Amino acid sequence: MILRRHPRLTLRRLSPDDLSAFQAYRTEPELGRYQSWEVMDDDRARTFLAAVATAPLFEDGEWSQIGIAQEDRLIGDIGLCPRGDDVEFGITLATTAQGKGLGLIALCEVMALVWAETDARRIIGIADAENVASTRLMERAGMNLIVREDTVFRGEPCMEITYAASRP
Repeated sequence: MILRRHPRLTLRRLSPDDLSAFQAYRTEPELGRYQSWEVMDDDRARTFLAAVATAPLFEDGEWSQIGIAQEDRLIGDIGLCPRGDDVEFGITLATTAQGKGLGLIALCEVMALVWAETDARRIIGIADAENVASTRLMERAGMNLIVREDTVFRGEPCMEITYAASRP
């Protein structure tokens, strides 16, 4: 099911048919470095894709996943989790799709989707300070830095940076 269409990409529901493309980027070690998800074997990934294909979007406190596709091929996904007045997002884009402006387009399209489909007041993104690509992406999308916080991620100390965009 298509959620948003842009001339360069489509936001759509993930599907079990995405298994090969999903596993191609989700098993890249560098892509998972700053993510809270873990690499899945094919059986778990197939089960995950089947579950998120029909899971409700924008359910308070629950993460949902939206696929980022280019010419019908999955190139990444965006997780969304509404919490009260905020919707947190996390984005994963295949290495081969990076550096082409597609992450910015996907983030702007997902922001438009959130504004159209929810009453959320803000969209929140959280990144490790070392994840320069993500922080730049959020800045280019017009998000503002709201918090810097020392924390621990995967057992290692890190500086977590939170960006937010308010409803226009």
